[in-house]
Amino acid sequence: MNWEIDAQGRVIGSLVYDHERFSQNRANNHWHFKVEAPTGTEVTVILQNFDNIWNNIHASPISKQSPFVFSFDNKTWETQLGEFLRDNRLQIKLKMNGPSVYIASIEPYRISDLDRFLAKIKNNKLVNITQIGQTSEGRSLEIVRIGNEKAPKRLFLRGRAHAFEAGGNWTLEGFVNRLLQNDEASKRWFKRYCVYILPMTNKDGVARGKTRFNANGYDLNRKWDKAADSLIAPENFYLEKWLRKMINEKKKPDLALDVHNDNGGNLHLSRPDGDITTYLSNMAKLDSLLRKHTWYTEGSTKPGFRNPGTLGEGFMERFGIEAAVYELNYEWVEGLKKAPLAKDWLLLGSQLPNVFYDYFEEKTGK
Repeated sequence: MNWEIDAQGRVIGSLVYDHERFSQNRANNHWHFKVEAPTGTEVTVILQNFDNIWNNIHASPISKQSPFVFSFDNKTWETQLGEFLRDNRLQIKLKMNGPSVYIASIEPYRISDLDRFLAKIKNNKLVNITQIGQTSEGRSLEIVRIGNEKAPKRLFLRGRAHAFEAGGNWTLEGFVNRLLQNDEASKRWFKRYCVYILPMTNKDGVARGKTRFNANGYDLNRKWDKAADSLIAPENFYLEKWLRKMINEKKKPDLALDVHNDNGGNLHLSRPDGDITTYLSNMAKLDSLLRKHTWYTEGSTKPGFRNPGTLGEGFMERFGIEAAVYELNYEWVEGLKKAPLAKDWLLLGSQLPNVFYDYFEEKTGK
């Protein structure tokens, strides 16, 4: 972010667009910075450069409903509604309760947070962490297996394909924490399914403070209709390589979810060509179970909605794996009637084991 202080003493923050390779597409949904000012004073920050472009269409990520998060100790975060200004800008006002304050679009989940979490769980006998490759800039890509690989059902989850979407990481951490509580419920879950997670796909984008694309300007949730380029999109290339190995070993996932953030919160269903009657029935079941066991209320995308090239459609068309994109609303959680913080996504994650346990229940009476 570039910044200056105007004549009224306000900080004007000009966000730097995240550009897609060989395209006009650009995105700005992410900000995370520190402000220092005397305790007791009021600070005004105006953020600009929200004129995003997607498929040659201008789209703004901010509105009158746009919150921000802040913390005076970089540990305990709160939410507050920003003020939407003319010319597509967002104004933030805070009274300084200390000498510095951290401000972000979403409660941050950093690479260091993932490293801390993996270090905490790696010695658990139910956990296996395998490096499957590297990002464009050489950062490790891990698949985390939770449970018994001989379980009858397999679930694959991918997080953080887009760099700013930290809600997915918090949700996955809450999910794993609940699975590993070693109680009667978790023992029951592990008898039915095993979990495979790629927790942070776009590590380079996270490290660079980007919004959407990888270090090469590639959207890791597009172009899944064909094999990934190992140089431009190694994050997808190594995932495909791992997936083909799983399929060859007769361990193809029975369900795959790509976890994202947006301002809608829907379950994005895949609608490739061909007969998807069984898939739609299964997704209706998943939607119902999410409503039953979690704070999810937003619902699934309608029949007219299609988003070609996503992981969801690519997994179905190319690998025969039922898949969807699960968006988490970063502005408002209707089921909780509040703007979300990490604790709310951790809660969601802790509620998911029962969802998948019921989802994978075998039908009887055939």
